[in-house]
Amino acid sequence: MKLKITAALLFAILGANAQKVDVNKAFKSAALQTDILVKNVDSARLIKPSLVSPRTVENGQLKMVVSRDWTSGFFPAELWYFYEYSKDQKWLNLAKKYTEDIKKEQYNRSTHDLGFMIYCPFGNGYRITRDTAYRSVIIQAAKSLSTRFNTTAGVIRSWDHNADKWKYPVIIDNMMNLELLFEATKFTGDSSFYKIAVTHANNTLKNHFRPDFSSWHVVDYDVETGQVIKKTTAQGYSNESAWARGQAWGLYGYTLCFRYTKNKAYLAHADAIANFILNNKSTPADGIPYWDYNDPQIPKVSRDASAAAITASALYELAKYSKNAKLYKAAADKILHSLSTAYASPAGADYGFILEHSTGHRPAKSEIDVPINYADYYYLEALLRYKGKFNF
Repeated sequence: MKLKITAALLFAILGANAQKVDVNKAFKSAALQTDILVKNVDSARLIKPSLVSPRTVENGQLKMVVSRDWTSGFFPAELWYFYEYSKDQKWLNLAKKYTEDIKKEQYNRSTHDLGFMIYCPFGNGYRITRDTAYRSVIIQAAKSLSTRFNTTAGVIRSWDHNADKWKYPVIIDNMMNLELLFEATKFTGDSSFYKIAVTHANNTLKNHFRPDFSSWHVVDYDVETGQVIKKTTAQGYSNESAWARGQAWGLYGYTLCFRYTKNKAYLAHADAIANFILNNKSTPADGIPYWDYNDPQIPKVSRDASAAAITASALYELAKYSKNAKLYKAAADKILHSLSTAYASPAGADYGFILEHSTGHRPAKSEIDVPINYADYYYLEALLRYKGKFNF
């Protein structure tokens, strides 16, 4: 798909060409922040050892989470990125330490988020070190995730809660967990993981997207017939709105699906989602979206740096496959420059988180305009991809 070039997109590209990203400076600042964060985490764990990862800043206080929280894997995965970039033994030791704390979740069958929880730290750990112990954890986690696949509906169940709202909910975020399954097939030769991932991706492509290639957040299925019951949102402005992080998950998810399958339908779909994001009229000049593209209160609402970081990282990979490579790289550069300057936490602030101004769950009045660990994770990944240091 050839990307439609609007005046707004052309402006962003020209701006990006004039604003290169100083990756060395960005990583140095991020490392200084993370040194502070590690100290704060260690102090918090002395009081409550079951808390393994920093998630956000809530009511001015550091919020830590247990290993079963869906965000638990991002912090150790960040540490792997610091080691990959610097080759400093300090980061390797920390990455190993905090990755180990998530290990037991490989057996967790009560969540669809094992890709985030397990693959982000263990996948990066294996990619960088080739430690076969990490590979074994990934395989077991893929087995656990596979138990949530329903053959009739052809999708992996997302949430087990809120049975009064949904019978078999599937969220767009779930596309991000397919990488775990694809890798498990590579490791074992067992094609069942691959088939589940592809089937889920195909049904999500068919049922989750509107004609303009924006996506619903939640699609509810009838597992007896396989039919869609309803299409709604939980974290967006409304059922018909485009929740910013959801669009980023879709872009990243179909890009990685193309990486593993070379199915051109996935590439075309990723191109179409990119077109929606990059040409959206509500996106500010700095490329950092508001939390929902259709919130009528724009511009008097919060931004979402996490959606921007995910989008930038995805665009750098998509540029490797698409005919729109130059446009995607330029747009990603624009976003990354904004994140590394205007959205970076002041030195020593935010308990050591790297980025400010993310939005977690605005409808629930949760994590609004705060630092969030997954924003930091995808920001570091985007920096690595910009520098060409990230190897699949």
